[in-house]
Amino acid sequence: MIADINSVCTYCGVGCDITGQVQDNKILKIYAQNDGYVSQGKLCIKGAKGFDFVHSEQRIRNTRVKKSFIEKNFDEMPRELKARAKTLKDFDEEYFETPYEFTTSLAAWKLSEIKEKYGRHSFCGMGGARTSCESSYMFQKFVREGMDSPHVDCCARVCHSPSLKGMKPLIGEGAATNPFDDIYKTENIIIMGSNTTEAHPIVSNRIIKASKAKTAEVTVIDVRNIQIGKYGKELVIPYEANLLVLNMMAYVILSEKLYDNKFIDSRCEGFEEYKESILNDPYANPQFLRSIKGYEELADQIPEVARQYANKKSMFFWGLGITEHLDGSFAVMAIVHLALLTGNIGKEGTGLMPLRGQNNVQGACDTGCLPYFDPDYATPKEIGLMTPELIDEMLKDNIKAMYVMGEDIAHIHPNQNKIHKALEHLELIISNELFMNEISKKADIVFGVKSAYEKTGVYVNAMRRLHLSQPLVESDLPDDWEVLRDIENKINGEFIYETSEDVWNETKEKVYSRFHGATYHKLSKNRNRGMQWPITKEDTPILHLEEFRTESGKGYFQYHQYKLREQIEKLVKDIPFEKNEFYLTTGRTIVHYNNSAQTRHSDALNSRYDKDVVLASKEDFERIGSDQIIMKTQYGETAILPVKYTSKIKPGTLFTTFHHPESKINYIFGDEADELILTARFKSLRVEVESA
Repeated sequence: MIADINSVCTYCGVGCDITGQVQDNKILKIYAQNDGYVSQGKLCIKGAKGFDFVHSEQRIRNTRVKKSFIEKNFDEMPRELKARAKTLKDFDEEYFETPYEFTTSLAAWKLSEIKEKYGRHSFCGMGGARTSCESSYMFQKFVREGMDSPHVDCCARVCHSPSLKGMKPLIGEGAATNPFDDIYKTENIIIMGSNTTEAHPIVSNRIIKASKAKTAEVTVIDVRNIQIGKYGKELVIPYEANLLVLNMMAYVILSEKLYDNKFIDSRCEGFEEYKESILNDPYANPQFLRSIKGYEELADQIPEVARQYANKKSMFFWGLGITEHLDGSFAVMAIVHLALLTGNIGKEGTGLMPLRGQNNVQGACDTGCLPYFDPDYATPKEIGLMTPELIDEMLKDNIKAMYVMGEDIAHIHPNQNKIHKALEHLELIISNELFMNEISKKADIVFGVKSAYEKTGVYVNAMRRLHLSQPLVESDLPDDWEVLRDIENKINGEFIYETSEDVWNETKEKVYSRFHGATYHKLSKNRNRGMQWPITKEDTPILHLEEFRTESGKGYFQYHQYKLREQIEKLVKDIPFEKNEFYLTTGRTIVHYNNSAQTRHSDALNSRYDKDVVLASKEDFERIGSDQIIMKTQYGETAILPVKYTSKIKPGTLFTTFHHPESKINYIFGDEADELILTARFKSLRVEVESA
């Protein structure tokens, strides 16, 4: 008998509703219902085809402990563990296969020993966002309460932390303000730093539909030509020019008096000082673009985009092409300024739309998996270190143990040579994972856990929508929160939870101002539609209707000037480029998700893109002189990578994906990062190219 079971997609932050066709505890097919609230009856290739990882023979279906870890720690183990360690069975040359109960005891003992020996700050937790809110809440609680350490972080560090940092101080929230369906109610859409058709396809479906229906004009701003640009006006800008361009848009709106005086007077503070700063900033005048060789036409295009944004009901979408820069947080602030200037916020068909990455990165942040926020974005009693700071502390031997839950820090973070050296300083790495990825291979203790399609849990998508998932198939593996509970119960014995609903009932009270009314019962009744936080009796599709969620209820202007550097500085000052010098940006392809932890174990997906490819300008063919290259920086070098020459890339620039660890893309990025929040500058890097 075939059963149809409704749940939520495991991939990106769009959070599509899905239906799985299941027979004999195996997923046969995944599709979207025609009345799907998010999906609208369509799924991208990952959602539709990328489910066979669940049944992969490569899944971790047991618990494992490194033989070298047992050998190194044997003499120090309690007698009971020592006796049981002698009976362990080989899994392979490197690992023992270990009973779950023994492994949680071993983890609890070693964590306690490290804490006693080195102090509570010697432990850190690195959470992922592919798991549920129940598990992300439990993870930060395990770190903060179970281990009494402030050092908890998550994958938002390498993606949208600058969105939160840029939005929250100005308007009180760091989340999308409107539903995706407001795309059909707006008159104008700006997409900046988002390859939407590849990274968030079901959102791009709406934008394309609105463009074709001529209900909304679309402007795409990026460093290269991308597919979504076919459906509107496309502006190709220099590398690291986001803040420059955004401030120029504000300059046009201010100098031409296109701003909404009534909105600013009633709902904003700091306008006059901001206005003075912009109008007296030489970099904010669009005429500055005429000095940037190859990009002079932007001096006419940017004012047109600004006028259109100010004069129409407008929405602004952005992705990692905004946040993964040295000034990512400031660029997000500049986007917020545009909305405040024009009143394009707090009403239907307008708003600020950061396109969040993983299926629950919004929920992971909401539930407290950041070192500077407790659940519900409260200030913690002690602020911990961010991931790059933790890596430095590992190298100083101040951090000695790390628990990793679904975040491949040994692949997806920058400066991998440095990270791999830092990991060698740890006495203990514990990993909850589905597959033996790069960090799991380094882990001393590995727990195989349920995937999203095997468990019950709440996920929060990029428009604040809570969706209660249900398992498509049954699994006897533990959920992430269960592993954390079982280890904590052997340390302190204070995590008393029987079901995921028990965990959720505590979570929704700790995330009170956003989740309070979201019971399992209510979320189950609204499973197809989901509910957008804040949720009390009803949910809240549109934020900031009458006031902002700041202490005063006002929106704030906080100006930051663009700094001349890198490619733009060279073009302006006519500094020659070396023959092998290029500027690289990175991004995704539609069939893979981030570190391909799940997609590379799906033949339907991986067969379409089994290696990372570099895109280069056709005009640079002779300059590069090969169809295979190595890219180098002072931090490291990539593997040999294939090159595809295209007209979609500007001369002197390159693009590549980073899905496959063998490519070693993240070995060439260093510690340069957003100056406020340490998100790496993945979107702009000067590289040297060598033919291979």
